[in-house]
Amino acid sequence: MTPLAWLGILAILLVIEAITVGLTTVWFAGGALVACIVSWLGGGLVVQLLLFFGVSVVLLIFTRPLAVRYMNKGVEKTNAESLLGKRAVVIQPVNNLAQTGQVRINDIEWTARTADDAEEIPAGTVVEIEEIRGVKLIVKEVNKEG
Repeated sequence: MTPLAWLGILAILLVIEAITVGLTTVWFAGGALVACIVSWLGGGLVVQLLLFFGVSVVLLIFTRPLAVRYMNKGVEKTNAESLLGKRAVVIQPVNNLAQTGQVRINDIEWTARTADDAEEIPAGTVVEIEEIRGVKLIVKEVNKEG
């Protein structure tokens, strides 16, 4: 392939990345750039294709996780997401079968349930928030395992 064909592929991949911002096609654009350079230096089509796919996969596997971590560094958790792993106090006994249970965290009362229907948690117990399902917090006792 000619260097211009690789530049065209590079441009298309960069446009797709700009539209989607998924940090996926940009790595293939890097592979296209390497293939373009090899084509310009006179490398054969097989070498160009091998380098295109090889460089793209290596960039995708090794640099994407770093880039994602860097880009998500300043992302604020939403109110609900920030509750995960925090502790709350049961203000109404948690009983899934009776459909009762409330906890208080940050001066806000939330409906609470346990992951196991057989588990009951009495009022006054300190619990940890494991998950959020809709508007209900899924909690477990702090001192219990499992």
